[in-house]
Amino acid sequence: MVNDSETAVIALGGNALSPAGEHSSIGDQFRHTRASLGAIVDLALDGWDLCLVHGNGPQVGDELVRNELARAEVAPLPLGVLVAATAGWIGYMIQQSLENALRLAGCDREVATVITQVRVRHDDPALSAPTKFIGHEIAESRVPALLERGVAVKKDARGRFRRVVGSPAPLAVHEVGVIRRLVQSGTIVIACGGGGAPIYYDGERGWEGVDAVIDKDLAAAVLARDLGASLLMILTDVDGVYLDYGKPTQRMLESLTLAEAARLDGAGAFGAGSMAPKVRAAADFVRHTGGRAIITELARGREAVRGAAGTTIIAENA
Repeated sequence: MVNDSETAVIALGGNALSPAGEHSSIGDQFRHTRASLGAIVDLALDGWDLCLVHGNGPQVGDELVRNELARAEVAPLPLGVLVAATAGWIGYMIQQSLENALRLAGCDREVATVITQVRVRHDDPALSAPTKFIGHEIAESRVPALLERGVAVKKDARGRFRRVVGSPAPLAVHEVGVIRRLVQSGTIVIACGGGGAPIYYDGERGWEGVDAVIDKDLAAAVLARDLGASLLMILTDVDGVYLDYGKPTQRMLESLTLAEAARLDGAGAFGAGSMAPKVRAAADFVRHTGGRAIITELARGREAVRGAAGTTIIAENA
């Protein structure tokens, strides 16, 4: 083992399991899940204590559609409950697929999914200003009817109509103690699925749910901070953070200091709905812990930990 007891939190996008432009069946999503776990198996074999966080953007959007189509037959479920539901079945896919992959690699570490609640402010302004894209592209002809029903729809960065929902800032992970004990025992934990089910404290009723979807990268940063992790890794579909992405002048940044990240983000260099939230989450973790954050593509996770791939966010230049 190259590492004795350090903890890494790894954020895995929901699009890794259900790629954009593909209306994935559950069989497809199992296949994509199995294909996405190589780097995580490598890190497990290297001895890291691991906690995985996954997104649910495509999946929770599909669940809303299923609810709408079936509403004449069964009572629909609210968004907060659907976040918990997707955390359960996506966690099941990752848990089963990862355990199978570990066994094939000769590793007997256990894997467990924790349905996680994440504390937010009940009056977070983001709840009344939906910006979080979920689900698949919506045909333009369907947009007026959805808007008339009060469904928020906007164009994403690629010009596609999609649903948007409120996305409050995560404050703390409610089950962090349970997650910490499992991780420290060597169990690989899947937590904060879909960013976690958002909750707030009501003085009379106790904990109450919120109908929203938390950004999974921000949730991962909070979880990594509170676990005392030394590494936050955000795995995505590009090999790092780029300037002028998609242009002839594009170039990847091997490292970013907190000051550089703030300056470039303020100038809109990362794209509001794509890389910017990942850079902000990584920077927030580094700012609070002094740890290391890496943004890279799925297949290069192990290389990135060793400094040979991806973009590393650091506090300042040496």
